Amino acid sequence: MPEPITLTVPQEDAGTRLDAWLAAQAEISLTRSAAQQLLEKGGILRNGAKPKKNDKLQAGDTVTVEIPEPEPTDVLPQNIPLDIIYEDTELLVVNKPKGMVVHPAPGHADGTLVNALLYHCEGQLSGINGVIRPGIVHRIDRDTSGLLIVAKTDRAHLGLAAQIAEHSFTREYEAVACGRFREESGTVNAPIGRDPKDRQKMCVIEKNSRHAVTHYQVLAQYAKLAHICCRLETGRTHQIRVHMRYLGHPIYGDAVYGKAVKGVEGQCLHARKIGFVHPTTGEELFFDSPLPEYFTQILQKAEREQL
Repeated sequence: MPEPITLTVPQEDAGTRLDAWLAAQAEISLTRSAAQQLLEKGGILRNGAKPKKNDKLQAGDTVTVEIPEPEPTDVLPQNIPLDIIYEDTELLVVNKPKGMVVHPAPGHADGTLVNALLYHCEGQLSGINGVIRPGIVHRIDRDTSGLLIVAKTDRAHLGLAAQIAEHSFTREYEAVACGRFREESGTVNAPIGRDPKDRQKMCVIEKNSRHAVTHYQVLAQYAKLAHICCRLETGRTHQIRVHMRYLGHPIYGDAVYGKAVKGVEGQCLHARKIGFVHPTTGEELFFDSPLPEYFTQILQKAEREQL
């Protein structure tokens, strides 16, 4: 059984529901539903006592999380080719193609990155994030391409998650955004939470939200589009897509936060660079994924036709 993880609630999170707060903690990498299940099983204590999932937290509360041993998974290994940038006994870095789902979900029972990883790693993946998401430390959307780190061991998973929580984990994305930017660079510091009008979407909102910061720079400006670089200081769900929409510059092709574009499958967003300290060797590692063909074709069309 892994050692329990103890977290302290900061002042800024006072008043947040316990299950929602747990789902936002990178150190434990639990979804909200997984946190609720663990609460029901008694695997989570608040100030030493068993809490309810809808308990409102107070600053200074101590929350202890005991992650159970991984359960056997029904997710089948599948021999799906992977573009592996780096691999050792603790972790690997994968260049995910656009259109590939990261983990099984309703409507995507197989053909996912997790199916491919289970085959490639022969089941040797971190179990901290549950049986459906083995090894997954952080996620990128189905239609976002680029770099993703996968943990083979719980030790590596916890070390990487701690770096994400401390904002020492480098993540840079490139995107094509709609409209002309007034500034060449800037920072969006705006909290993100569930859209109260559509629970499938996120939005900038004060209530029941999480602190979110995105730094951006315009790399090239066209008539109606811009090639931008975004550096994440935090890692909230759909963060870049939501923040760019908030600025009035939704990601090109994003049918959820902007509008669909004929011939473009989803948002033009690529996880370009990733950097971290290896959780066991202490070595600083940096990786760069060249822009994929779909992305460069959009840029070429924007320049040629002045989109």
